[in-house]
Amino acid sequence: MGSWAAFANRAHGVWAAVVAGLVQGGASALVTFTLKSSLEAMSGWLKGTLAFVVPPTVSCTVVLILLVVAHRLAGTHELWSTISIPYAASSAYAWIYTAILVRGRSPSAAADVGKRGRFG
Repeated sequence: MGSWAAFANRAHGVWAAVVAGLVQGGASALVTFTLKSSLEAMSGWLKGTLAFVVPPTVSCTVVLILLVVAHRLAGTHELWSTISIPYAASSAYAWIYTAILVRGRSPSAAADVGKRGRFG
């Protein structure tokens, strides 16, 4: 994802591209290191629809804040272009992995999600 960030900022010179790439590389490493375990922990604490919705919503929010703050502090010129691909990838992973986790727990967990109005 660092190379994408460098590419997205290439029009602003080599230094801007390198800084954006390094910042995104570090942010992506942090996200990759923590995302799986945090989704597993959060989905284990919740039941039903909440187990499907809360973990990816929380992780997507945290990742977005992390990316925006890191790139704002670094002065990344093309902020939204820079974070679009990494954010989309981590968000898709969060939603898909959480669904796999919750559905794999038990047959009743998957059935719970289908019931309208059941939260918890």
